[in-house]
Amino acid sequence: SFITNSSVSFSWVAAPRSHNFRLICRSLSVDYGDARVLTPDVKKYVEKCVNLCQPDKIHICDGSVSESNLLQCLMLKQGTIIPLPKYENCWLARTNPADVARVESSTFICTQSKSVAVPVTEKATPGALGNWISEADLQKAVNERFPGCMKGRTMYVIPFSMGPVGSPLSKIGIEITDSPYVVESMKIMTRAGVPVLDHLQKGDGQFVKCLHSVGTPKSGIQAQASWPCDPERTIILHKPDQNEILSYGSGYGGNSLLGKKCFALRIGSTIAKREGWLAEHMLILGITNPKGKKIYITAAFPSACGKTNLAMMTPTLPGYKVECVGDDIAWMKFDSQGVLRAINPENGFFGVAPGTSRNTNPIAMDTIFRNTVFTNVASTSDGGVYWEGVGDAALKDVTVTDWLGKLWSKETSKTAAHPNSRFCTPASQCPIIDPAWENSEGVPISAILFGGRRPTGVPLVYEARDWKHGVLIGATMRSEATAAAEHKAKTIMHDPFAMRPFFGYNFGDYLSHWLSMEERGKVPKIFHVNWFRKSAEGQFLWPGYGENSRVLDWIFRRVEGEKCFEESAIGRIPSANALNLSGLKGNIDLKQLFSLPKDFWEQEVSSIDKYFKEQVGEHLPGPVAEQLKELKARVAAM
Repeated sequence: SFITNSSVSFSWVAAPRSHNFRLICRSLSVDYGDARVLTPDVKKYVEKCVNLCQPDKIHICDGSVSESNLLQCLMLKQGTIIPLPKYENCWLARTNPADVARVESSTFICTQSKSVAVPVTEKATPGALGNWISEADLQKAVNERFPGCMKGRTMYVIPFSMGPVGSPLSKIGIEITDSPYVVESMKIMTRAGVPVLDHLQKGDGQFVKCLHSVGTPKSGIQAQASWPCDPERTIILHKPDQNEILSYGSGYGGNSLLGKKCFALRIGSTIAKREGWLAEHMLILGITNPKGKKIYITAAFPSACGKTNLAMMTPTLPGYKVECVGDDIAWMKFDSQGVLRAINPENGFFGVAPGTSRNTNPIAMDTIFRNTVFTNVASTSDGGVYWEGVGDAALKDVTVTDWLGKLWSKETSKTAAHPNSRFCTPASQCPIIDPAWENSEGVPISAILFGGRRPTGVPLVYEARDWKHGVLIGATMRSEATAAAEHKAKTIMHDPFAMRPFFGYNFGDYLSHWLSMEERGKVPKIFHVNWFRKSAEGQFLWPGYGENSRVLDWIFRRVEGEKCFEESAIGRIPSANALNLSGLKGNIDLKQLFSLPKDFWEQEVSSIDKYFKEQVGEHLPGPVAEQLKELKARVAAM
């Protein structure tokens, strides 16, 4: 369970001054909000942060519309955002060009022993399964960055809930930041404000501590006054045993909205391990078949591999309906009946804009043009936005200003929007939001999908033989890298469970935890999907998007127990004519789409074996090693 906050050591904080919180508030002035609504432990945490960061003012966030109006005016004045009058209450932020993505290489887990955080092997590549930092080095990093980092600024105190307030599956956090952009984004992405403090007062008082500052460069000079940051010294630190996150130097979402990857996945996964549940990088959708039967599915894909598109799918198969519970994160726990139930701990969508269009995701397009903060997309002279893939209609009779603030035309060699530009929008606006999306007990999960961008060798869909084989499938996920992190595109990378950048503890222990789920309750079926296989000519073999409902139809039927499969070396694939292709335009080369080239799979198994030996070593659980051995034997017999 959570460690109680009263026992937490705040070794990173400078020695407290000799005044208490009430005096601090009086001398600093609580610029907004009421300090009396904070619990004693929250007050203690705020006091520590005040001593360390030395802000001029304190703002205790209440989550109200009037607060948003106030902060929007402030950001307009600072030049952080510009209004988008074409839409209702929409804004555009342009970041410093050096602050555009998650910084995996500067993201660390701090534990007493290195092997608690990451597998320790002779050949382990630093950062392959997370980065460890010692307590002494964390201390040094904090001392070099945080003291006085909020001088001249307002410190915002954001009480937030991951998951519906009061749900037994939810957790509370307190984010302290000096960025109004972060406040407004957190109010979209989480349930933030007074109701959370009310629940904290009534409940056990436990919360995850999240400290964030955009920082100031060593020189003291901000390259872009409208977007303060310190990209040279950006660092994101996690202390799982103390449920604590410290983030410095970046205002970008994944680094600064600490409820997202930092809390929901890195700290979340360590809490989940202690408490016997799963915190995963997964979408959650409900699918209803033509007979009116509904099941819920979760799916883990790396960033920019179509999670949002699948979660908001418009099925092309007649009679099918998809509804969205969440597009990025799932917290899953067995109920008293042994049913695995999931909540979406988030309250909004933080989606990649480029590629989102009426053709690829009409539901997203119907969601995002109200109450939304866009970041690093292009703007149009009629008060709208533009990005690659949205369609040329958006360019009619307008001039375009790119994400760097420069005039842009289609003849320009550079993109108008940054490849990792985003929309941050309330989930409640989604026209197909699932009626049960805020149910405090969660929704029952019948199937788990893994997948990624695999241009060759990997079929459209296959099913795991059993739970242990499914854990191997998750552990061996590989995909082309994406723009959401600082890697170069088009490299095939190992991305187990789509969690590679987000593990809060040793991957070997994570696999053991997944294996243990089988003893805790009724485990769902596991599948692997690949919408991205290409022909020898480099063309996609499968149309994707709404046509993926045909794959979900087969998965649905397998969940129902229909014998519509045949065994293969890698798992169960649809039997002849089992995939419903009626009404599908164009010819689909099913033979190529489901072919299993022996040389490819021999190479695949060899790469996985090498990866496990070098990156996981002795931490690899025996049952996973046994599953790989069995796969190797089946491939050899192909």
